[in-house]
Amino acid sequence: MRAIYLDNNATTRVDPEVVEAMLPFFADQFGNPSSTHAFGSSIREAVRKARRQLQALIGAEFDHEIVFTSGGTESDNAAILSALEVMPERTEIVTSAVEHSAVLTLCGHLEKTRGIKVHRIPVDRHGRLDLDAYETALTHRVAIASIMWANNETGTIFPVAKLAQMAKRIGALFHTDAVQAVGKVPMDLQPTAIDMLSLSGHKFHGPKGIGALYLRRGLSFSSLIKGGHQERDRRAGTENTAGIVGLGKAAELALKSIDDERTRIKSLRDRLENGIVQRVPGAFVTGDRLKRLPNTANIAFQRVEGDSMLLLLNRYGIACSSGSACSSGSLEPSHVLRAMDIPHAMAHGTIRFSFSRDNCDEDVDRVLEVLPGIVERLRSQSRSGHVADTSSRVRSGE
Repeated sequence: MRAIYLDNNATTRVDPEVVEAMLPFFADQFGNPSSTHAFGSSIREAVRKARRQLQALIGAEFDHEIVFTSGGTESDNAAILSALEVMPERTEIVTSAVEHSAVLTLCGHLEKTRGIKVHRIPVDRHGRLDLDAYETALTHRVAIASIMWANNETGTIFPVAKLAQMAKRIGALFHTDAVQAVGKVPMDLQPTAIDMLSLSGHKFHGPKGIGALYLRRGLSFSSLIKGGHQERDRRAGTENTAGIVGLGKAAELALKSIDDERTRIKSLRDRLENGIVQRVPGAFVTGDRLKRLPNTANIAFQRVEGDSMLLLLNRYGIACSSGSACSSGSLEPSHVLRAMDIPHAMAHGTIRFSFSRDNCDEDVDRVLEVLPGIVERLRSQSRSGHVADTSSRVRSGE
């Protein structure tokens, strides 16, 4: 039985070409890029090549607008904290109610420890941002608006270019967590008013532990990590050369496959959604059906628990999730689904399927073959009063 991986919004398989590009930098090409001798200069050129590859993927104007970080969480934190540092007279943040925990947890911390006022803009039942509430929250007390490019659970895409323009009108900075969007949808940052953008390599077939923060040229920035002069004094610490090279190669490959993401992968996603809705009574797709990432399907099921479905799907070799990997294991429904006002019972019965270029038609066929039976089995157990111990029985193999 072939394992089927449909949890690519959690992480992706590192592409073999990325691994091949990285390997020399673990042994033969081991120099420090900050060194002035020959061992360092060759590494420095490899780092710059990766910077240019990432520049091309996101449509930045200059390669030095790319700052390498450890990933999306660090990039998010660095962007928000810098805005508060460079504009100390402004003590408010605008964000959305459905942001990743890397943003929401930091905002909550700043509320408690520094008295920062945080405006969490609501969304509608399709996960679309309330633009009127966003505009109302934008005052001259706001240092930064941080709104994700696309939601990691539903795939709903936000109008970040428009949101950035609105923030500019009142002199606030604009940051977008684009971790789920980079490599999946075309980007061209040059004509936008976006000041900062976060990304993470492991979301588009690069290695874990490496990401980047886009900083528009001329932007005042206060570094999160202090120390040496790496990254033009914007992120101290010896560069993760192998990771940076891998990130650059992943960016190059992602740029080549953007059209594939929007066509072939979207068709796989749509066929899965349509098949499930047709075959499973009470199932419906969450998120904005028109403005969504091409790879993401978040489906709610009536009268069945998501964790139980995941356990049974896993027995068939099918990997998916009940939402963000960063919040898995929580007994509470996803904060994203709660913000969308999905009924509590159905929020507990939601499964996210997320595709990548590794997936194929046979993967969809297999899910459609086994999922309807799994849902019916769990509903039968629920009707007979055995739903409470479903998870323990599934784990024991019953």
